[in-house]
Amino acid sequence: MTQLITTELVELDQNLGSSPEDVIRHLAGKVAANGRATEVEGLFADAFAREQKTATGVPGGIAIPHCRSTAVTEPTLVMARLSQPVDFGAKDGPADLIFFIAAPEGADQEHLKLLSRLARSLIKKDFTASLRAARSEAEVVELVEGALADKPAAHSAAAPAAAAGAAAAGSTAAAAATEPAAAGAARPKRLVAVTACPTGIAHTYMAADSLVAAAKEAGIDLQVETQGSSGAKPLDPAVIAAADAVIFAVDVDVRGKERFAGMPVINAPVKRGIDEPDKMVQEALAAADNPNARRVPHYGAEEQAQQEAEEKGEHLGTKLKKALLTGVSYMIPFVAGGGLLIALGFLLGGYDITGYADKILAENTIGNLPTAYPELAWGPLGAYLGAVLFKIGALSLGFLVPALAGYIAFAIADRPGIAPGFVAGAVAGFMGAGFLGGIVGGLLAGYVAHSIGQLSVPRWLRGLMPVVIIPLVASLVASGLMFVVLGGPIAAITVGLNNWLSGLTGASAIALGVILGLMMCFDLGGPVNKVAYAFAVAGLGAASVTNQAPWQIMAAVMAAGMVPPLAMALASTVLNKRLFSLAEQENGKAAWLLGASFISEGAIPFAAADPLRVIPACMLGGAVTGAISMAAGVGSKAPHGGIFVFFAIDNFLMFVVAIAVGTVISAFAVIGLKRWAVKKPVDTVEAVPVAA
Repeated sequence: MTQLITTELVELDQNLGSSPEDVIRHLAGKVAANGRATEVEGLFADAFAREQKTATGVPGGIAIPHCRSTAVTEPTLVMARLSQPVDFGAKDGPADLIFFIAAPEGADQEHLKLLSRLARSLIKKDFTASLRAARSEAEVVELVEGALADKPAAHSAAAPAAAAGAAAAGSTAAAAATEPAAAGAARPKRLVAVTACPTGIAHTYMAADSLVAAAKEAGIDLQVETQGSSGAKPLDPAVIAAADAVIFAVDVDVRGKERFAGMPVINAPVKRGIDEPDKMVQEALAAADNPNARRVPHYGAEEQAQQEAEEKGEHLGTKLKKALLTGVSYMIPFVAGGGLLIALGFLLGGYDITGYADKILAENTIGNLPTAYPELAWGPLGAYLGAVLFKIGALSLGFLVPALAGYIAFAIADRPGIAPGFVAGAVAGFMGAGFLGGIVGGLLAGYVAHSIGQLSVPRWLRGLMPVVIIPLVASLVASGLMFVVLGGPIAAITVGLNNWLSGLTGASAIALGVILGLMMCFDLGGPVNKVAYAFAVAGLGAASVTNQAPWQIMAAVMAAGMVPPLAMALASTVLNKRLFSLAEQENGKAAWLLGASFISEGAIPFAAADPLRVIPACMLGGAVTGAISMAAGVGSKAPHGGIFVFFAIDNFLMFVVAIAVGTVISAFAVIGLKRWAVKKPVDTVEAVPVAA
């Protein structure tokens, strides 16, 4: 088996920068330099993305940044002892011992077990003290390999049960559950826990051992199920049945949560299981004695109760944003696929295929090609295939509003909200309320379904709630309100908005292009970018030869979204390589293709490394591109694809010009900012003796 750590992967008493980003980037470079990763930037991006989800600092001056990445070829540990500690988010201060764990996407179970074993060793004070006292890289490697060779800590705080096999543990726990309490003494409390983190390598196991240690100190029997990458061994049902409460220290969904239904529960991020295990144990003990404590819901209608508990404390605006972005993310595939199919239909059948498609498909087949077809079609075969593609695309776009509404409702009420949301969206489409109607209908359906799901109903009715009662009542209420009260006014607003967009000319159209360009470049695929993109794709369904404003908006959005990666590619590979790291230069080569394909995220590595210079520069170029595109009347019938859907773009020359101008502006802007907008070091002023 490949050696996980070598002396070349150890750095002692080095200053690797002032931020987690600096340290992770350096250590990712160390992995690549030793031939264990194919690229630095891809590994850094995966590790830093993991760091942004949950800080990896843990008590004791330790940080364990980690990830699984397609860039990694061999499971690897890199250890750094910092001369200048860096804050990785631990409550007790910055970290000086850094373990970077890099695992391949498909790492084998043996390696993952070793990696998780190391993570568990790091909560042992004698081990970390030895690492701090080590005088050479070889001594560190020896210490780490010794930790990897030890057997993993047991997951039970009860000594006899921890050492026994699974069956023995289960039978012992079951017997203990029925054994009468000793005279004059109450049965000691028993707890169970589940720990899980997104990567399932480090935090999962460290939280488990921290909770076990805290429970043991409190004299409590605690058994943990670790749902990690090296496999999960489910808790014995008898152990769960005998427990008084459950702790979920997780950043992902608990697998098999229904096993704990009805139990008092403490739910928190996995990192809290490492930082505050004693508090979580005490909270679980208190919950066990509290009849009003939050409990793991029974599955069915009570799923709504869990959702409410998980979202408790979120502001209304946060909930609405999450719901809207969920709806948009599920809607986009319908629009992207449908829009490209319509564009291909126009290419083969001509722009007049809209008036011929239904008749061609009703009267003709591939063996009986049409004789009447648009003048610009590629002959009878092109007309027939164009009609097929156009119709499939149009039907796909027909799901735009129902899918948006359905998945907004899903984000609010989970599965019971999907059907009412789709129905409300279909009603919005029928009434001409469009995109706005879909949003309102989805929110209505979601909140109605959510409210019904909170009702306390007899046990015999629970099974019918999510599949019959909630969809029926929520569909009736939400769609009824759309028909009777809301649909008409929203439809009028939609018509007015479309008329306003259709009438945009001159300065007003250019101003809209500037705004859309700024939004597309503000967060490079984040919520603001998604809002601008969703606004553009939502209008495609209303576009036509006589109403080309939605096509023009789509073109401005796509062109502006292409600018950031293209600009970073131009700046880092052509104009001034010295201002960019070797990793950024490599990333810049890939950004050419990403930008040409309209993948704004290609600029994220540059923005993550230097946001205060990169993002303003990108916004400047994007605003100019959006303005030029709208001023020139460029239109795009395809919602995605960048330069590769040239056949769906009207005035393609000006489309290219707009992108080129914005790219050059952003590239020179970022170079200028990197040269002159540099933070000046603070001068050190020496003390001057004062004359007596």
